Amino acid sequence: MFQTKITEMLKIKYPIIGGTMMWISSADFVAAISNAGGLGCIASCMYKTREAFAEALDRIHELTDKPFAVNINFFPTMQPIDNNEYLDVLLEKGVKIVETSGHSAPEDMCQRFKKAGLVWIHKCVGVRYAQKAESLGADIITVVGQENGGATGKLDIGTMVLVPRVVESLKVPVIGGGGVATGESFLAVLALGAQAVIIGTRLLMTKEAPIHDNLKNALIKASELDTMLIMRSLEATHRVWISPAAQRCLELENTHGDIVEVLQIVSGERAKMMYGQGDLSAGIISCGQDVGLSHDIPTVKELFDRIIEQASVVAKRLAT
Repeated sequence: MFQTKITEMLKIKYPIIGGTMMWISSADFVAAISNAGGLGCIASCMYKTREAFAEALDRIHELTDKPFAVNINFFPTMQPIDNNEYLDVLLEKGVKIVETSGHSAPEDMCQRFKKAGLVWIHKCVGVRYAQKAESLGADIITVVGQENGGATGKLDIGTMVLVPRVVESLKVPVIGGGGVATGESFLAVLALGAQAVIIGTRLLMTKEAPIHDNLKNALIKASELDTMLIMRSLEATHRVWISPAAQRCLELENTHGDIVEVLQIVSGERAKMMYGQGDLSAGIISCGQDVGLSHDIPTVKELFDRIIEQASVVAKRLAT
């Protein structure tokens, strides 16, 4: 049950994609997601040298023989990365699936993807961007509604409308997300026409997630009201968990404060303090509204098996 065009293309057990999360989508976590039947996706921009990135890919290969993907990030960053060099490494290491994300499709690299025979997934926020990526040769398009954690884009379209609009506008299969945390929401996104779902926030509250238990426990106590949007003034809107750092960020934006201070607040170093040391006031963490549907800390495998079991029960009930 729930075998789709995307499970066939990616050779995965479940149509579940692990959302790429900066400083969280490490080698071990990616392997856990793939071993659980989904598709893990490592964040290449976490690694500042080709050697460190190559070591991370080797680590994944040690931990799993299942498919996984590499995310290449085209968002503006304070430390620009030569993404062609990272593409060289992933090809050397035999990776078969690449995911791209950012403000625009990577026109200068897409021919390299196709020539290498990669399955190319492009993540974007609307129909126009999806059609552009399809025209450049993307094999799969990912879209997430504005309920999602992390980058939300500027269109502010919910999952219930965005996913079917993109599905009806493309010929390639679609991965849909934004608010997926349970079997019911998994099934709903498939019912909208997607052939797989992408999950991010719910994965934060798993045993393998590389964040401090203080943060995991705070998130399972959170409700759907405990997220906020920041960095809209920078045209880089993100949905995050409400924390002192996030509130300070929004305060600076609303008062036209120091942009340098905003960037310091959202910096990776502060986030790593939060994730590693459990200091909940240190930084920000991307978090979707489905945090309100997440109430325990299972293993990734337990979570995925539960989602599929729940979805199967609901599908059978609806069929009768």
